[in-house]
Amino acid sequence: MTTPAAALTWNLLDRRPQDIAIAAAGAERITPAWAFGGADGAGVRVCLVDSGVEAGHPLIGGLAGSHAVVLRGGEATVVPVPAEDICGHGTACAGIVRQVAPACELHSVRILGGNGSGSGEALLAGLGWAIDQGFDVINLSLSTSRPQFSQGLRELADRAYFRRSVIVASAHNARVESFPWRFSSVVSVGSHAEDDSSLVLYNPTPPVEFFARGQAVPVAALNGGSTRNTGNSFAAPHVAGLSALILSKHRDLTTFELKTILYLTAANVRGAR
Repeated sequence: MTTPAAALTWNLLDRRPQDIAIAAAGAERITPAWAFGGADGAGVRVCLVDSGVEAGHPLIGGLAGSHAVVLRGGEATVVPVPAEDICGHGTACAGIVRQVAPACELHSVRILGGNGSGSGEALLAGLGWAIDQGFDVINLSLSTSRPQFSQGLRELADRAYFRRSVIVASAHNARVESFPWRFSSVVSVGSHAEDDSSLVLYNPTPPVEFFARGQAVPVAALNGGSTRNTGNSFAAPHVAGLSALILSKHRDLTTFELKTILYLTAANVRGAR
């Protein structure tokens, strides 16, 4: 386990947006209205690599595809499964994506078990499958702290980056080294404490790149219910949904260009110009 220097930030829970104002010059035309104004995510395929998603939930609607990682002959493979969730984590994340980008096409690949935990092998298999399917946005509200999976995840993250498949990954809730959110080829997200689901902030002090709402977030719960959850897991889907909005207006963006737009439209960057 690595404990980074105190100056590095995992979340914004002890500060306010005005504490990290950033002046970005020369990009006045890259506004929220230009980037995602009027967009609803139509035409964008989003995949949640998680615990599954409860299809037909009133806050989610239908899924375009539901899969799961299973072990066959000692090897992890991905197979179609009924659209269901065994612990609620994926359903909560899916509801947030749907709230932000209501017209996006949602897919799910289940890699977590009933207790919300999973294996590094399942993560590699599920993420690799999602990348190979060519999803526009992959929401990954989880990570692994096991270093033996770091290189494999880095290679997958790079593959996604060059294929223009945007991985939005939540940072670990604790100050520990975990993957793949630490890689520059993904969009990494931590939490702020503001009661505003539309507020996205850029983090000027690594390792996390962006902050989104992550405290007492209204989310979908199992059996058609709703609740409030806290954690970086629920910040990442806000940015995944926002990425879907941007891509629905600007279809040919590279991951680098998308990150740049997220940066230039972040509230603390816009407000400081």
